[in-house]
Amino acid sequence: MRRLGLLWRNAWWKLVLLKILLYSSAASGQLALASSGLNFGSVQVGSSSTLSTSVSNTSKSNITISQVSATGTGFSFSGPSLPITLAPQQNVNLYVTFAPQSSGSANGTLSIVTGSAIGNSGKQRSNSTTISLSGTGTSSGQLAANPSNLNFGTAQVGTSQSITGTLTNSTTSSVTVSQASVTGTGFGVSGLPMPLNLPPGQSQAFNVTFTPQAAGGATGSLAVISTAPNPALNISLSGTAVTLGYLAPNPSTVNFGSIQVGSGQTQYESLTNSGGSSVTISQVTPSGTGFSLSGFVAPLTLSPGQSVTFSVAFSPTLSGTASGSLSVISDASDPSLSVSLSGTGTSAGQLSVSPGSMTFGTVTVGATQSQSGALSASGASVTVSSASSSSSEFALTGLTYPLTIAAGQSVPFTLTFAPRMSGSTSTNILFSSNASDSSLAESASGTGAVQHTVDLSWNPSSSTVAGYNLYRGGVSGGPYTKINSSTLASYIDTSVQSGQTYYYVTTAVDSNGVESGYSNEASALVP
Repeated sequence: MRRLGLLWRNAWWKLVLLKILLYSSAASGQLALASSGLNFGSVQVGSSSTLSTSVSNTSKSNITISQVSATGTGFSFSGPSLPITLAPQQNVNLYVTFAPQSSGSANGTLSIVTGSAIGNSGKQRSNSTTISLSGTGTSSGQLAANPSNLNFGTAQVGTSQSITGTLTNSTTSSVTVSQASVTGTGFGVSGLPMPLNLPPGQSQAFNVTFTPQAAGGATGSLAVISTAPNPALNISLSGTAVTLGYLAPNPSTVNFGSIQVGSGQTQYESLTNSGGSSVTISQVTPSGTGFSLSGFVAPLTLSPGQSVTFSVAFSPTLSGTASGSLSVISDASDPSLSVSLSGTGTSAGQLSVSPGSMTFGTVTVGATQSQSGALSASGASVTVSSASSSSSEFALTGLTYPLTIAAGQSVPFTLTFAPRMSGSTSTNILFSSNASDSSLAESASGTGAVQHTVDLSWNPSSSTVAGYNLYRGGVSGGPYTKINSSTLASYIDTSVQSGQTYYYVTTAVDSNGVESGYSNEASALVP
């Protein structure tokens, strides 16, 4: 019984899987269109034209076309009868008719609704596919304008543009034009003498002008009254007026302030086309001693609202006030534009250091010694760009670069000597600046000495003692100076100097502070 139940469940799942596969196959069905649109071209009003388009079933299951409908004035679906079931890879032609009721362009859509059976339930899953429709209805015998609308595009205020058009009598009898009037600010018409008689098939040229007086969009129309079947013919007119381009500088003046002789400063200048039409800059020229221009290449055309940015530099060669200008030549409404330039050249300041030299004496290797100094400016401000030492054993601190020192002011610094080996050494601290003496040096010297020690030990007293006193002298036999008290029978003397001989004695001290006599003398020669 258990085995039969298992077989039944397996069969049930296979049935469900089969239904899922049937659903997926039906849902994947789709139509392939031979064309995404039908264009009927020109069809005379009162007649019709029929076109066909092919649709194909590119899926692996049947597809049913259940509904086809056309939208848009004059368009209709003309066959075949529905519904139509397409087997895989089968196709069918659908026919559409265009019967315009009036002249002019027409657009529409052909909608194709398909449905596919899903499994055993018989339910339909529908999809919709569209094809665009277009055509033009034409009338026989009317007065026509070519072009039917006149667009002048962009025109500058105060200028005039002209477009030529034609009126054509396509009727079988003469047409008399009795009136041609223009509406809309800035538009005018010429070349249509009234009354105007046009025999069948004849044309008359005319000119429409656009002369805007203010910026902005403009619209109007040319209304033609005649005896044609279409007695009132309107030709639309349009255009956009723009102001003549003009250049706006930013900044309008360039002041470099005080610049030290021999140095320079750069500022940026922008030119913006603030008008409504393009401007071509043919030349930008600087004038004035010490002023120069970079980053601009002429000729350059700026569209409305567009800008160009370039560099202007001032590098004075003499003390005193300097002035100049940027001369801008263009085809703008301001064809000659000038931007003023100014600046002042100042003499270089003097830099001094105090003290002029530093001597550190003897410093133990591994230890450091520092001294203070100061940099001072006179005559004019001085900018110190860097400082360097020719010896790594001397380090300068307390200054941040670039450092500007005002005239009459001083800035302190610290020089530290840290010897790494014994012996004398020296250095030059070089200060680089924009002073008249661009390189200022301070000398420093010192001697490194190795740290020596004398290791001392003695035999402990055979009596009970509280501790020992150690004495040192410069000559044998004393006098001696106490240098240490200790409970131990040993000591390391670190306060010795190279090349000296030292003499040592020790005493024992009991718990009452009573001190014994000197021990025997020991000597040590420091290398």
